[in-house]
Amino acid sequence: MTQRNAEERPGIAAAIVVHEGRVLMVRRRVREGQLSWQFPAGEVEPDEGREDAAVRETQEETGLDVAAVKLLGERVHPATGRLMSYTACEVVGGNAHVADTDELDELAWVALAEIPQYVPYGLFEPVQRHLDITLT
Repeated sequence: MTQRNAEERPGIAAAIVVHEGRVLMVRRRVREGQLSWQFPAGEVEPDEGREDAAVRETQEETGLDVAAVKLLGERVHPATGRLMSYTACEVVGGNAHVADTDELDELAWVALAEIPQYVPYGLFEPVQRHLDITLT
């Protein structure tokens, strides 16, 4: 997929939620190729900022209230061809659970050393750097 095609579809905003030394990951009911475990994420709605979309999607999918801390980066995802943004978030309330049972199968709080078991193909470098700093 070309850069132009990626920009014609709504972007995807992912939330990198770190809490008590672990990062929140979700497993979707429908796999996207090799993507099984990933971060809470979803399409950016019209007139919505990337950071706001990451916060909203986290609440909708996991019931967890988070606040955006900073945008870590964006790219066209090599597996899906979708424009992706990644936002570091902090927990401000609630307890994580599978709130959107149509979309999610499971969630987990994952330690830094466990990430390769969930995402064996590696993470986007700015996300990996952020996790290396915040999870150690």
